[in-house]
Amino acid sequence: MKVFAKSDIGKAREINEDSYYLSTSDDLLKMYVLADGMGGYNGGEIASKLATMAVKGYIESNFDGIEHDKENILSLIRSAIEYANMVVYEKAKQNVELENMGTTLEVCLIYNNKAFIGHVGDSRIYRIRKEFMRKLTQDHSYVQELVKDGTITKEEAIHHPKKNMLIKALGCTPFVEPDTLVKGFLKGDTIVICSDGLTNMVSEQEIYDIVTKDVYDSSEILVNKANDMGGYDNITVIVIYND
Repeated sequence: MKVFAKSDIGKAREINEDSYYLSTSDDLLKMYVLADGMGGYNGGEIASKLATMAVKGYIESNFDGIEHDKENILSLIRSAIEYANMVVYEKAKQNVELENMGTTLEVCLIYNNKAFIGHVGDSRIYRIRKEFMRKLTQDHSYVQELVKDGTITKEEAIHHPKKNMLIKALGCTPFVEPDTLVKGFLKGDTIVICSDGLTNMVSEQEIYDIVTKDVYDSSEILVNKANDMGGYDNITVIVIYND
């Protein structure tokens, strides 16, 4: 398995509020985490780092103590995200300057040719298999709800003025209910984990084209492409290739 990642401040922001974690090739447990923070006075940067480290630490501490079946692994991810939510929420309560800080959170564990996923917010996880790229996560956003209800089309959602309005984020409320799912991750598959700094600038077709053409350099090429298109937000991309 090969993993490539790149995070960039973009062209418009003063600070990079994205955070991520990658397992090393020596780690028995393959874990990949991405968080896109929000909040004033460095709150987003603090929230994303706290969430990333909290979910990583929780999973590493508890993975060996559970049965490694689908239900237990997904339950562990859910508990880890709930714990990370509590850590961020409590930190925000301690400091008035961090009030209302929060973050998206993507967690992906690769185990036994499967991807176990936890998701909160509007960062995304895609899987590319052969000639098809599928979005595995559903954005927790106001605009996604409009699409789901049939009020607007997917095409209209791309340029909707409220497309960045989240209906669920980590650390903003005492409790959060993450989405969890498991998908196959077979030889030749690629997983792309990214913040909306990429997907707001680069289309899904362009993401697919870049990753399938040059998977080894794709994280850097995607970040450069987002910056070329304006770079209005921080951009973080993790590409996991099952070779």
